[in-house]
Amino acid sequence: MGNVPFLKMNGLGNQIIVADMRGVDGRVTPEAAIAINARAETRFDQIMAIHDPRTPGTVNYIEIINSDGSRAQACGNGMRCVIQTLTAEKGRQRFTFETVAGILFGEEEANGQITVDMGTPRFAWYDIPLAEEFADTRQIELQIGPIDAPVLHSPSAMSMGNPHATFWVKDDVWSYALDRFGPLLENHPIFPERANIGIAQVVATDKIILRVWERGAGLTEACGTAACAALVNGARTRRTARKATVTLPGGDLVVEWLDNDHVTLTGPAEREWRGVFDPSTGAWTRSEAA
Repeated sequence: MGNVPFLKMNGLGNQIIVADMRGVDGRVTPEAAIAINARAETRFDQIMAIHDPRTPGTVNYIEIINSDGSRAQACGNGMRCVIQTLTAEKGRQRFTFETVAGILFGEEEANGQITVDMGTPRFAWYDIPLAEEFADTRQIELQIGPIDAPVLHSPSAMSMGNPHATFWVKDDVWSYALDRFGPLLENHPIFPERANIGIAQVVATDKIILRVWERGAGLTEACGTAACAALVNGARTRRTARKATVTLPGGDLVVEWLDNDHVTLTGPAEREWRGVFDPSTGAWTRSEAA
C-alpha cells in the first residue's frame, strides 16, 4: 500500500492530513497513524482518508482517524480540507460524502470559505451515548473538583455524530487547566465512547469563545464539531441565538442551526505541503509544496 499521496493541511489551525486512498485496497492502520503523529513535521489531529464511494449519489467515503489511531465519526475542520482538495482537483464546488456518521454535504464558496452541512444533532442520552439515563441532556450531573466548589460542572451533552460535553463558564476560558481536566473528562465513565470536552463562554447571543479537548487528539487549535455542539447547546439552553461566531484558539468559525434541524459550519482551510506515505506503516516522504 506504499506511495499513497497525501496533503498536509490545516483547518483553522486544526492539523489535518488528507490521504488519497482512492483505488487502494486497505485502510490507514492505527500503527501508521501513531507513527505519523510521532514526527513533528506530520503531527496531526485527524487523518481524512478519501476512499472510493460506497453509496450511490456520494462522491467519496471519508474515513477519519485520530492521532492516537482511533476512529472518529465526524470532523468539520477536516471535511473543509477535503472539500478544498477536491474542489482544486475537480473544478466543482459542491460535494456529497458518506462518513460513518452518515451523509454530509459541503461546498466551497466564491470567497474561499467552505461550508459543511454537518447533519442533525442528537440529544437523547442513548444516542450521545451516556452510560446512564438523563431525561434532559441540556444539563447533566458531572463535575470536576471539590464537591462543594467544583471547577467545572453541569455540562450540556449531545452528539454531532460524535459525543460532546459543553461546560459553560462566565470567566476567561483560558483560566481553566483544560490540559489537566481534559483527559479525565474525556475518559469519564459517563461517556462509554469517550467524549470531546468544550469550555465555552458566551459573550453575546451571537458570540461564543471556546476551548476544546478533542477525543483521541487532545488540546486542539480548533474543533468543528465542538463548535457546532457549543452553538446548538447554547441555543437550546437559551444562552445564544441559532447562529453565532465561535472563536477558538485558531480563529473564528460561523455555525448556524437551521430551521430544518441541520447544522452548518463555515470557515477556511489551508494547504501546507504534499507527500507520499505507506498507510500500513506510516513511513512517509515529503515531495513538494502544496
